[in-house]
Amino acid sequence: MSRDDLFDDVGTGMLAEDVLFADRADAGRRLASRLRHLRGTECLVVGLPRGGVPVALEVARELAAPLDVIVVRKLGVPFQPEVAMGAIGEDGVRVLDRRTVQAAGVSERQLAEVERTEREELRRRAGRLHAERPPLPLAGRVVVVVDDGLATGSTAAAACRIARARGAARVVLAVPVAPVGWSDRLADAADEYVCVATPDPFGGVGWFYEDFSTTSDDEVLACLASARDTAGDGPGEATDEEIAVPIGTVRLEGRLTVPDPVRGVVVFAHGSGSSHASPRNLTVARLLNAAGLATVLFDLLTPAEAADRANVFDIGLLARRLVGAARWVHGLPALSALPLGLFGASTGAAAALWAATEPGTDVAVVVSRGGRPDLAGPRLPRVLAPTLLIVGGLDTVVLDLNRQALSRMRCEAKLTVVPGATHLFDEPGTLHAAAQAARDWFLVHLGAGPAPGDGRDPRPERPDPDG
Repeated sequence: MSRDDLFDDVGTGMLAEDVLFADRADAGRRLASRLRHLRGTECLVVGLPRGGVPVALEVARELAAPLDVIVVRKLGVPFQPEVAMGAIGEDGVRVLDRRTVQAAGVSERQLAEVERTEREELRRRAGRLHAERPPLPLAGRVVVVVDDGLATGSTAAAACRIARARGAARVVLAVPVAPVGWSDRLADAADEYVCVATPDPFGGVGWFYEDFSTTSDDEVLACLASARDTAGDGPGEATDEEIAVPIGTVRLEGRLTVPDPVRGVVVFAHGSGSSHASPRNLTVARLLNAAGLATVLFDLLTPAEAADRANVFDIGLLARRLVGAARWVHGLPALSALPLGLFGASTGAAAALWAATEPGTDVAVVVSRGGRPDLAGPRLPRVLAPTLLIVGGLDTVVLDLNRQALSRMRCEAKLTVVPGATHLFDEPGTLHAAAQAARDWFLVHLGAGPAPGDGRDPRPERPDPDG
């Protein structure tokens, strides 16, 4: 293998015909359908952080199995870090591809420096991901190792070695996409290999996803929390399904998740440019699910409607859709008696506040994340449901708009500022902090707020607006 050959297959772009999966959740569901023969066995699913964990969550749900992580780190070629020359993992595991090291001309000193850097990151990430719960025992179990795809196979091989070292009775390596002959490259790393597709040519894992955005540590933690209530590792089994919400003449796509036990339900309203499959909303939803709250994520507009920018900022239209969704939720036997909350982001926050003022919606609580409550206009003083406004500390324009909106509200209302966060909460730890604040507000206020017209003054002593 020459150095030129080494980099011939590094993906530099993506063609429409290459796409196999909408996102990691879609890939996980399709992969799970090929692993149903393991349902009912004493199996445990482990995802490879970060991108493999959302895929593994769908597999764990299908198999009704616990979910955990095995932390591994790729050793990238110094001048081309996306090319793996090996991998390291927990328990001191190290896998090295000597052919790649030699072809790339990497010296022992360079290799040692890359490994030192990656070991530091491995310790940091393992410490965070295992902070709330130590690794689940693997001894005697069928361990399904899941990643979002496989290129060289170094990280997957390292994870399989760790599973064997921890006493796994059988190791199954499962990925949505891999190059032709992928299992041959791994020799005896696993006992069984499962893959949805092996396209040729293979330009890189990201080629085959429409959405291959980076998965954060916060999203990994949310997946693990959600899985604890899904199967085998929590008090009961959750239902999780794609839905179509009928509202008037349209049917709007979404996702319904109901944990067991369930104590309330939250309907999400996202903003422009997002969808019910938004990784950010899914991260928040999974944290709420782990706390016993059902979630309904759905698109407020059809794709054709969303193409018209006038619809995107028609808060009245969005609010009517949200009211229709709330009534649909109340019509479901499993959810009809539960208190209802609304979670809005961007323009969806204005729609949530508007909807909360509509008769018959029975909204008990509202949370806005990075929202535009100012767009609810004259409806703001009419909101009676306890309302939490969450804004990033660096999102200065939106923060000012939220402060102005807070001053016009007469209900119990609070502004929580997440330090160091911009509008999309992309910074490490900020989305998790926002999700925790939302969860705590929902848990306190669902079913506890004053009912409209009960004679009590809905204007409590106002909290510190910077919360």
